[in-house]
Amino acid sequence: MNHATESTQRSRRFLLLLVMVVVLASLAASYLQRSGGQVAVMGIKIPTQNGQWLTADLFKPKTATLENPAPLVIVVPGFQRSKETLSNLSLELSRRGVVVIAIDPYAQGTSSSSMSRRAATTEGYGMFAVVSYAHDTPNLNYIDRERIAATGHSAGGNAAIRGASFFGKQANKTDEPSKLHSVFVSGYVLTLTDKVLRDVRCNVGVSYALYDEGAYRNELKHGDMRRAPEALRLINSTRPRVVTDLNEIELGHYYGSTADRNLRVVYNEPVLHPFQPYDRVATANQLKFFETVFDLDPDLEVTDQVWYWKELLTLLSLTAAMLALVPAAHLLLQLEYFQPLVHPLPEPLPKPDAKGKGIFWGLFTLSACIACFSYIPLAELSQQLFVAASSRQQTWFFPQRMNNAVLLWAVFNGSVGLLIFAATHHFYGRKHGIRKEMWGAVSSLLELRRTLVLAIVLFLFFFLLLFGIYYFFHVDYRFVFLGSRVFQARLVFLLLMYAPLFFVFFLSNSLRVNGAMRFKGQDEWKSMLLAGIANTAGLVLIVMVQYTVYALTGTVHWTDGWLYVNLLFGVVPMMFVLPYFNRYFFRLTGRIYLGPMTTCLVFVMILLSNTVCYIPL
Repeated sequence: MNHATESTQRSRRFLLLLVMVVVLASLAASYLQRSGGQVAVMGIKIPTQNGQWLTADLFKPKTATLENPAPLVIVVPGFQRSKETLSNLSLELSRRGVVVIAIDPYAQGTSSSSMSRRAATTEGYGMFAVVSYAHDTPNLNYIDRERIAATGHSAGGNAAIRGASFFGKQANKTDEPSKLHSVFVSGYVLTLTDKVLRDVRCNVGVSYALYDEGAYRNELKHGDMRRAPEALRLINSTRPRVVTDLNEIELGHYYGSTADRNLRVVYNEPVLHPFQPYDRVATANQLKFFETVFDLDPDLEVTDQVWYWKELLTLLSLTAAMLALVPAAHLLLQLEYFQPLVHPLPEPLPKPDAKGKGIFWGLFTLSACIACFSYIPLAELSQQLFVAASSRQQTWFFPQRMNNAVLLWAVFNGSVGLLIFAATHHFYGRKHGIRKEMWGAVSSLLELRRTLVLAIVLFLFFFLLLFGIYYFFHVDYRFVFLGSRVFQARLVFLLLMYAPLFFVFFLSNSLRVNGAMRFKGQDEWKSMLLAGIANTAGLVLIVMVQYTVYALTGTVHWTDGWLYVNLLFGVVPMMFVLPYFNRYFFRLTGRIYLGPMTTCLVFVMILLSNTVCYIPL
């Protein structure tokens, strides 16, 4: 058996193994999500006002029947989040016999946009419509219509308290109980005002992260809820008054009465804002709230949680699916059509002398600084260039508000990277034995077309496998808020809009990884690790600056742009693994193009399917 045949067989075995890992991990994740078959999980679509619609996941325990109706909780994710990002809460509530409808908020996931520019406030991100439907229709005859609740994190928390006020006003007019029995507000206290709370006619729980980055907007400018006016107003809003006005509240203490629908409780977990929904203590606190207000007595303790095993399994699935791109590419390159894309690996760059090392590390530091200090200004510039999306108006012109900021950063830093690469070669490299042939950049138009075809085939392989997994198991590739979702056909149009501009960054990265960071005599693992660090150093520096200042002063460095910084928790992992894929594809083809074409398509689609998107109805 020659080396080529042996290598092909290894790729086949490796690809089969990875696909098996994806399938088995997804099957196990689905088993947990369905509580071992005790909960039915299905996707639903709900038409709402103005031709809008919501997509949602329905979690129905077998114990919820016509004879034994169960309480219903509507789960509302926050800004930039989809229903899957709070599937941990949906899973744990349904394990305890509660019916759950987890929605994709308007303009997020696969729900439609909204005619309102303040959808969380005026429509509860669509939750208002779901509450009305669930309460008024006889179709959901397995739910207790007197025990309907809502919960949400961040902007989803705002939606929850706004729903309490909205349905409270309705109750005042009809002199009937509010359609919302209870709400739980996680990660949001800005609307705990007298104006909002005076109309609330339901039980309310609040959970706020002690180290919430957005706490600078609170009345006391910090996240400690014990004496926070927002929390005090909530507790003192009990009707009828069962306590005198307090100056300090006891965290975790239940005030008021469930029977009178004026129960109040505040929790204050010591976590950061984006990680609060994935904190076991915060999850336990929320489970305790719903057990209390619904008068449930499940066999499970609130600390008995399994959601994190599902997250680890879908992370394993995500990892295996990404890795499978490499052996899949190797096997496809054996086909006659793609064989011309395979070239001998170019000679590595000569080992740099002392001056070369100084230039390398100087440019390494410069690039990281540029990446760091350009991010927030470009995020702010994106609001001026893409006015419609930034002001939540429906538009086909770059309709993804948050990704527009990442796009500008990527184009700028990709262009700067290309300029630095060219200048370094002109003033140093060509005089020290570095030839253009070492870059693996020589190609033809025909070869580039075939490379693009191969990249599209790999892209389809990745997402068709995901489609199959989601169809059979109703899980996707993810880990908490980082994930790859099944996308809609309309996102293909956006991919054609965003990907060409993002490609500047991906191509620049591949050229630098393979044409400037591959030295003779250097271990391959060290080379790729260094490339991964180089690709993320600037972004990690942003996070370090943000939280170092926060630790020292109690206020984050970038206040207005704190959501853009939080976005980096999902972007940094992708940026770190990007050079690895660019290097592996380079080793398969001897050219720098397959890597950026494939990763650009896959990574950009992941970004597009996981963000707020104001596409017209």
